[in-house]
Amino acid sequence: MPVAAQSQTLPPAQQIAAAVLPLPEAMREGATVLGYNAEGKLVTLRSAKGDMICLADDPAQERFHVACYHGSLEPFMARGRALRAKGTKRDQIDTLRFAEIRSGKLKMPRNPASLYSLTGAADSYDAATGVVSKASPLHVVYIPFATEKTTGLSAVPSDKMAWLMFPGTPKAHIMFVPSMQ
Repeated sequence: MPVAAQSQTLPPAQQIAAAVLPLPEAMREGATVLGYNAEGKLVTLRSAKGDMICLADDPAQERFHVACYHGSLEPFMARGRALRAKGTKRDQIDTLRFAEIRSGKLKMPRNPASLYSLTGAADSYDAATGVVSKASPLHVVYIPFATEKTTGLSAVPSDKMAWLMFPGTPKAHIMFVPSMQ
């Protein structure tokens, strides 16, 4: 049944199946998966020994969105989730995280770290079949504090080539956006 028709949280197996879809197939089985219990609380649905962490679609949101990221990004991602849960406004989340990173309180990866996601309308994922349609893939590689000079990448958005988003910040990352032809 499409996500839009769901009135409750999907069973863990279906959440896991959807959550790992952004990853290359060879990485899916080894990913830890965070998802939602019946009360809507984020919980670990599957612990695994791989380096990737996947986040299941949030049933409280109106869109379909699943993401997987390297475990070294977890402190940054978890802090963002905690701030959102406390009601921190979107424009303040990065301001707070950046200050915490610069002070040494919040750690960022020392090496490049990938994030993969799929985002689309609520009916983009059919839980009964496990098929995703009409969802846009995204792949980014976080390189904290990277700049145009240190990477040789343009900071001008492009759907034809990789580019650097948020250059010079803790959240600097290379965007790989597949063409939507």
